[in-house]
Amino acid sequence: MPTHRRHFAALALAGCRPGAEPQAAQGGFVGQSWERGHALRDATGGPASKSGTAPKPTVTRRVHTLIAGGGVAGLAAARALRLKGQDDFALLELEDDAGGNARAGLLGGLPCPLGAHYLPVPGDHAPHVQHLLEELGLRQRVAGRWVYDERHLCHSPQERLYFQGQWQAGLLPVDGVGASTLAQYRQFAQAVRQVQQGSAYAIPIPKWPLPQDQLALDAISMDAWLAAQGLTDPHLHWYLDYCCRDDYGAGLATVSAWAGLHYFAGRHGFSAPGDDASEAEPVLTWPEGNGWLTNRLAAPLGDRLKTGQVVQRIEPTRDGVEVLALNTTTGQPERWLARRCVVALPIFVAARVVVNAPAPLQQALLDAARTVRYAPWVVTNLYLKHPLLDRGGAAPAWDNVVYQEGGTGGGGSAGGGLGYVSATHQSLHPVPGATVLTHYRALGDDASARQQVLTQPWTHWRDQTLADLQSAHPELASRVAEVAVARYGHAMVMPTPGVMNKMAAYRNSVFNSSLSKMSSLTFAHSDWAGYSVFEEAFTMGHLAVV
Repeated sequence: MPTHRRHFAALALAGCRPGAEPQAAQGGFVGQSWERGHALRDATGGPASKSGTAPKPTVTRRVHTLIAGGGVAGLAAARALRLKGQDDFALLELEDDAGGNARAGLLGGLPCPLGAHYLPVPGDHAPHVQHLLEELGLRQRVAGRWVYDERHLCHSPQERLYFQGQWQAGLLPVDGVGASTLAQYRQFAQAVRQVQQGSAYAIPIPKWPLPQDQLALDAISMDAWLAAQGLTDPHLHWYLDYCCRDDYGAGLATVSAWAGLHYFAGRHGFSAPGDDASEAEPVLTWPEGNGWLTNRLAAPLGDRLKTGQVVQRIEPTRDGVEVLALNTTTGQPERWLARRCVVALPIFVAARVVVNAPAPLQQALLDAARTVRYAPWVVTNLYLKHPLLDRGGAAPAWDNVVYQEGGTGGGGSAGGGLGYVSATHQSLHPVPGATVLTHYRALGDDASARQQVLTQPWTHWRDQTLADLQSAHPELASRVAEVAVARYGHAMVMPTPGVMNKMAAYRNSVFNSSLSKMSSLTFAHSDWAGYSVFEEAFTMGHLAVV
């Protein structure tokens, strides 16, 4: 974790043991530098003032292929070039390290995620992700079948929920609910099966545009669909709202019915209590989350990875593409000349920096940027020198969620909180010790959240996290020794009603203009899928250069 942007302050907390003297705990913001992103915004000033705003470059560099953006898609494009034996490329990344929303950090000497923290075992429609996992030694053929390295699969127990004053196994509220709730669980399970039978749901999305039955679901919100189905149970709504916020950054009233159902139909389905169901979907996870993957994607790049680069302008030319970027180390703008450029940037950034492209492409970029909405997130890591107390019920798990009474989505007491994962869950040490709890907060339902993320002090997010977990862990505040808060103003594009239908048209213009062999621009980012997951981003990055 970069330390030069960690601005820590002293915080007095009670000691870890009853009667202990208060200890000084440090805390602060880590991760993304929003100042750099806003420097780009201020330099470009929006689509109407792109020309002539950037200072003249003092250095010109040449490369065959330039990749703008070092998130999962950009790293996947770089890997695809390496596998093809093409070494004449460079990757420009805004931050001081690559990885996008899948970066990792250290807290109290322990690795922890600053964003995405797991990868479901991919199916056969994600062959490029499967190949990556083979390359990294995570899966191999044994006696004719694929076997995953169990050291990287999430250890059991995987999930638990603090519900009605105790921990229960799994995240679906079950213990103590009534017969009517169980009946609604079964009704929803049947509805998911019917959706799966209608047309193919998969990750990555197998076909654009979506089939008509899926477009009909895309047109309405998930809560409107539930109401039409007569699915009104508050426990079911809480669980589905949690699932939507976990995957898409916003709840039932914000995301489309397509998105809410795709969460299940695209992966593991939905099993009501008592159904004959297979084991929980296996996931790959590491103490540092998906930073384990992005670090390994970035490592082979060497000096082809250029960090601290604010891409300000991307312009097709007669011979290829010209890119202007501000080098934050020297403070000087630099010109890059390339035969082609992979634009692995979020849509709202690409629409600002790409200029003088073919008219259909330029218009599609602007229209897409006006259409998509982004969910802000806050990720709070808490370092504890000693483990939390075991309060009985289900055993401590990797993913730990507190059922919040009084509201769903960003409202009520939940405030966007999604619970926490334990960075030391995979540890084989027989005696629990120091640990890091990574708490997630999705804020896509709150129109004022981005401003809050930008202006609230780190202590605000610490206090919100402690309040979220107070009922389950009343001793938590006395055990926190260090806090690190990562903020994401535009963490992920949200699949709101109608977005998937519109994205199909935008993709047609952008990809037809950009992916032809005659073009100098190709595009790769999970935004173009209408939702943000590793498999979509990685596949787009790979396909952008092959």
